[in-house]
Amino acid sequence: MSPEEVDLSTAICGVHLRNPTMLASGIVGLSGEVLARVARCGAGAVVTKSCSLKPRVGHPNPVVVDYGAGVINAVGLSNPGVEAMVAEIRDARELMGEERVPIVASVFAHSIYDFGTVARYISEAEPDLIEANISCPNVEEEFGQLFSSTPYVAAQVTRRVKSSTNIPVIVKLSPNVPNIAEVAKAVVAAGADAISAVNTAGPGMLLDVESARPVLTNRVGGLSGPAIRPLAVRCVYDIANAVSVPVIGIGGQSDGRDVAEMISVGAVAVGVGTAVYRRGMEVFRHMTTELAELMARLGIDSIERLRGRGLPAGAPGRPGSDA
Repeated sequence: MSPEEVDLSTAICGVHLRNPTMLASGIVGLSGEVLARVARCGAGAVVTKSCSLKPRVGHPNPVVVDYGAGVINAVGLSNPGVEAMVAEIRDARELMGEERVPIVASVFAHSIYDFGTVARYISEAEPDLIEANISCPNVEEEFGQLFSSTPYVAAQVTRRVKSSTNIPVIVKLSPNVPNIAEVAKAVVAAGADAISAVNTAGPGMLLDVESARPVLTNRVGGLSGPAIRPLAVRCVYDIANAVSVPVIGIGGQSDGRDVAEMISVGAVAVGVGTAVYRRGMEVFRHMTTELAELMARLGIDSIERLRGRGLPAGAPGRPGSDA
């Protein structure tokens, strides 16, 4: 089998992706022009930066630091607000032209009620999917406990978002919970159409030894990149063993082999974040080339056949399961 014979296409809630790589939220997805550029660089789908009802400045620099094993960030959910993001999504769709790929609108809010309101407004842009980001750790002290911290609250947010839009909803979960499978089951029972996992881990802190001061202005930030990949793989494995909805795996994937690993534990697609920061936007093309070459060598001709190979027989997230 040659790499050209491998079918890399996949789907999330009936939305077709030409390949399983997705721009993860929070990296560069702020403007329509950038989203369109990512599509031209080979991504299977793009996710906007998480937006809120009103514009948010975020934290002052420095907010992102590459410390070798991974990246620590405390951007603070800076965004232009939902009204501006609606315009950017529309611009992205027009600018993509023949390179049109699915657009996922990521949203967050300060309250359960506002999650529904921002979901209703973002739906005016007609994104292909909506991601409810209930798991950002960088503003925990400001907003209180993460919405994804308990199954009950996570389900409450999910119901609010689902009742506010007809667009399929992805719920983004945090690894910073005792049992992510229980949270996954709760949001699915509440109507989630898909799950993305995981958001950044932590928070963590880096200290500048010369000044004896924290490197980040915010003092603490979320951890991403290769350092959290094993954690993310375990979380996706646990989720795919618990629910049958599509799972988007996120956390430290840097090359085609990493993508194959995440799909093998049940993901239908893989969000790419830190690798874009480190390798540039062409990383999507590199990843898909490497993935196709690996699959050809293994004699696996499609993403559907690769998905869930590492799950136990009968796991809900494994294709063909009756669970």
